Amino acid sequence: MPEAPRQGRPSTAAASTPSGLRHARRPRYGERAALVVAGGVIGVVVGVPLLALLLELAAAPAGALATVGSTLGAPALWALLARSLALAAAVTLVALALGVPLGVLLGRTDVPGRRWALALHAFPMFVPPFLLALGWFHLLGQSGLVGTPGTARVLFSAAGVVGVLGLAFAPVVTTLTALALQAVDPGLEEAARVVAPPGRVLTRILLPVAWPAVALALLVVFALAFSELGVPMFLRVRAYPAAVFARLGGFAYAPGEAVALVLPLGAVTLALLGLERRALGERPFAVLGLRGAERAPLPLGRRRWAAAGACWGAALVGVAPLAALALRAGRAGFVAAPAWIGASWWNGLLAGALAATASVAVGLVTGHALARRRPGARGLDTVTMLAFVTPASVLGVGLVAAWNRPATHFLYGSLAVVVLAFVARYAVIAARVIAITVAQSSASLEEAAAAAGAGYGRRLRRIVLPMHARGVGAAWLLTLVFCLRDLETVALVYPPGGEPLTVRIFTLEANGPEPVIAALALVQVLMTAALLAAGGLLLAKRRHP
Repeated sequence: MPEAPRQGRPSTAAASTPSGLRHARRPRYGERAALVVAGGVIGVVVGVPLLALLLELAAAPAGALATVGSTLGAPALWALLARSLALAAAVTLVALALGVPLGVLLGRTDVPGRRWALALHAFPMFVPPFLLALGWFHLLGQSGLVGTPGTARVLFSAAGVVGVLGLAFAPVVTTLTALALQAVDPGLEEAARVVAPPGRVLTRILLPVAWPAVALALLVVFALAFSELGVPMFLRVRAYPAAVFARLGGFAYAPGEAVALVLPLGAVTLALLGLERRALGERPFAVLGLRGAERAPLPLGRRRWAAAGACWGAALVGVAPLAALALRAGRAGFVAAPAWIGASWWNGLLAGALAATASVAVGLVTGHALARRRPGARGLDTVTMLAFVTPASVLGVGLVAAWNRPATHFLYGSLAVVVLAFVARYAVIAARVIAITVAQSSASLEEAAAAAGAGYGRRLRRIVLPMHARGVGAAWLLTLVFCLRDLETVALVYPPGGEPLTVRIFTLEANGPEPVIAALALVQVLMTAALLAAGGLLLAKRRHP
């Protein structure tokens, strides 16, 4: 006869279950503490500058308030704001008209060499738009390679600003559209193709599913176009960010007026943030994930080669200004460039790398929490998105108000203020990329580890990071590249001798030798291309060991 179990001594299985349940139900104190720390960092880099801006206005004396009132009461101010909003809207429409068709063709059809065409077309979005405008000047300016007085007049006009920025930002729409189409559920597409031709599948199934990603791209394009400083100033078109820059870093220094000028931008910021929260929410996470099983591309039939010509033509037009810069620089420009570049290339690279590392460290916590729908994560995401859609001039004035004080001169007078500016503006990129990556995986492994007693830090190190190393690496690389291309945020806060290469080129453009300026621009382009190539190779190696 089998021996009866001893009384008062539960079996091993019975004992392990309650313990596992206790671990599973244990409050996530480690995760909550990490979110509090991440929230503190976000509060310092984003909240403090914006709060300092409001406090400075509230503490202003009566005379300063009168200056603010007279500035805001000027009709020319509101006309300039309306003009800048109209320019940003026109750039967004151009990017939409170019980006969605190219995203469809390069993302889901059988266009020959579509991956290479997409890579070539996407590269200009990582280049400072000011450098693209400089290249277009050497192409279409009166003394350009194919320039005439007529092309110069068009280039140095509002239409020229819209054209340059539209071509620069269209790859944002193209890339997000292509990623969204590649991530659509294959079963949904295959079921539709059984009963409908490819064209109807595209318009009735694929594009509606990808719409949140397209809407996100349009929001990004509008925010970047509205904040753009270099292109309107170079093409001699009056724009609102240039007016703020002139009050802080230009010939018409008046910090009180600068504070007044950023106040109307608050309404623009809140409108953009409200649009992102209401229209998009978390839906882009579902359509910007990792691609699943390979699917046959949609056949174009007889139109295949015509579509290929259009795609490759658009890609070549996008990089044409870079070729013009290379021709203008010539051997003389590259020989003289080292004497002009100084430490600017290293300043931008170091500040960008530090900012990308800090952004990924914070984004790993907030992005993971956002993907797993943890309490508080949505609020932190809102704050970082607020900083991104806030016009760079507002953020710059806030950074000046917060850190340009005797007690914090060690920050404001060093490269640290540039790192703070980059983290404030681009932390959302790292967090969103990590959130999208984590959202594509099941939480079962993390839950099993938690049930076994693994703490939050251990789960993050041993499960989340190894599983999503490529996504975290991509987040770091993308954040670094956006920091390197920045001009409008850092132009207001860089310390003496600490300017990045974008600012050095911008300040030398008016009086420097043209071959040298073109060579410095090519250095910036080549540095970005090298980083993207190296990062792409490392990420591909990680995927295919």
